[in-house]
Amino acid sequence: MATRVLSQKQSAQKPVSKHPPGFREGVSIWSATTERSAAPSLDQNIHTDVCIVGAGIAGMTTAYLLAREGKSVVVLDKDQIGAGETEHTTAHLSNVLDTSYRDIEDLHGTNDAQLVAQSHTAAIAQIESIVAEEKIDCDFERLDGYLLFPDRGSQEKLQQEWQAAKRAGLQVRKLKQAPSDLKLGPCLRFPQQAQFHPLKYLAGLARAMRRLDGQLFGETEAKRIKGGKTVTISTKGGAIVSAGAVVVATNTPINDCLEMHTRQEPYRTYVIGALVPPGSIPKALYWDTEDPFHYVRLQRMRANGKTQDLLIIGGEDHKTGQAEGIEGRFARLATWGREHFSGIKEITFRWSGQVMQATDGLAFIGRNPGDKPNVYTVTGDSGSGITHGTIAGILLRDLIAGRDNPWVALYDPKRKTRRAALRFERENLKVAGEYAHWLTPGEVSTVAEIKPGMGAIIRRGSSKLAVSRDDEGRLCERSAVCPHLGCIVSWNATEHTWDCPCHGSRFSLDGKVLNGPALDPLGARPAKSSK
Repeated sequence: MATRVLSQKQSAQKPVSKHPPGFREGVSIWSATTERSAAPSLDQNIHTDVCIVGAGIAGMTTAYLLAREGKSVVVLDKDQIGAGETEHTTAHLSNVLDTSYRDIEDLHGTNDAQLVAQSHTAAIAQIESIVAEEKIDCDFERLDGYLLFPDRGSQEKLQQEWQAAKRAGLQVRKLKQAPSDLKLGPCLRFPQQAQFHPLKYLAGLARAMRRLDGQLFGETEAKRIKGGKTVTISTKGGAIVSAGAVVVATNTPINDCLEMHTRQEPYRTYVIGALVPPGSIPKALYWDTEDPFHYVRLQRMRANGKTQDLLIIGGEDHKTGQAEGIEGRFARLATWGREHFSGIKEITFRWSGQVMQATDGLAFIGRNPGDKPNVYTVTGDSGSGITHGTIAGILLRDLIAGRDNPWVALYDPKRKTRRAALRFERENLKVAGEYAHWLTPGEVSTVAEIKPGMGAIIRRGSSKLAVSRDDEGRLCERSAVCPHLGCIVSWNATEHTWDCPCHGSRFSLDGKVLNGPALDPLGARPAKSSK
């Protein structure tokens, strides 16, 4: 889950504070509790019915469902299975979206709001069915979800959302407060939500894929995708995959320079995991309507030789590359958690992820606009990545198999949502405004002003440089120009990365690509004297 908060370009100067003992910095609970089995890299040309680019929830679900249809399937990922945004989710399986049903109804109409509720409900049921059929041990369980309205004067919003959710066909009840002694205000209760361990689930899908003769390749980066009667996918290592169809499931499309990127916005979202006594907090999904909002769930785990509950709290979202005070996001999550949940002990995990927020609140799933009809895409998870990714598997399976599906128009990447047009224009004007940073001075005058653990933009003649020091003080200089469409990147003080404020590409200190749509690293610049 993620929120959409308008924010200004972040300050790039403040150093990161030292992390207190006990943190698993940048590591999700899912990564820490899963043993990965590495997929081999592709080292020769290969032909298949369908090639899937991206081995996250969307790609693996699509691959599995197509393999069950008897299709030969090849999956490529530049890293390993689940090493992208699926690894960084909080794994809420819900038919309650970040975009309220009031807004969904306003943007899409009542009939489509019903299809939204139906498709996300079906996604949870599909996951449950796969878990049972493939006997996947991934902690799947059904539970209630609570949408909380803590602000005074929010009764009207609660009433409106309750009515809109009912019109969409959801089971929903109004309550004065969530269960037990949680003092989180009036809420709506949505039964039959769910949660699971996403990486254990993907590991189960991978085992099933191999049983169905699907082929999985890691450390294999797709660099060029060309549609036609036969699609060709050229990889960085030189191997070529030829296929009857291709699905690009890379969170943000790598085969589209502009079209889809103008219709969605990238957001960073932050998560902490805090140990609490087992059973001290009722197990459920919790979301609030604060600005920025929060999303909460529990995960049972073994810690310090005993069973404990990990309280997972997410939120404090901001547009990628655009925020002030970014270094305080984790601290604010911790403060909010201690105010609302008793029994929080040490915070043992904190991580972050990237959400692609569509202008009308729904994912884009289907044929890639302006491309050949056998090139498919899935993007715009809008904070509901697990269910949107599963919807993608169901919908793309049907499209490729030539089967009718009632969700085709709803999620069509070419759709035009009239009521979202103003929002679309407003956000693209903001992106256009980011190019003005080509003309501004540097954030510091000399590299001597950049302390260990800091980064800043420096102007050198007509060029802008992204200059940083690691914690040992070693200097690194790269071009500050994002290779995707030429925006000037911004320093992310929390994650020690360079983030593009236009379309969400992210880069490591040495310029390597962490998130697309950029395919190439930041340009190299030799380090100058630190004096």
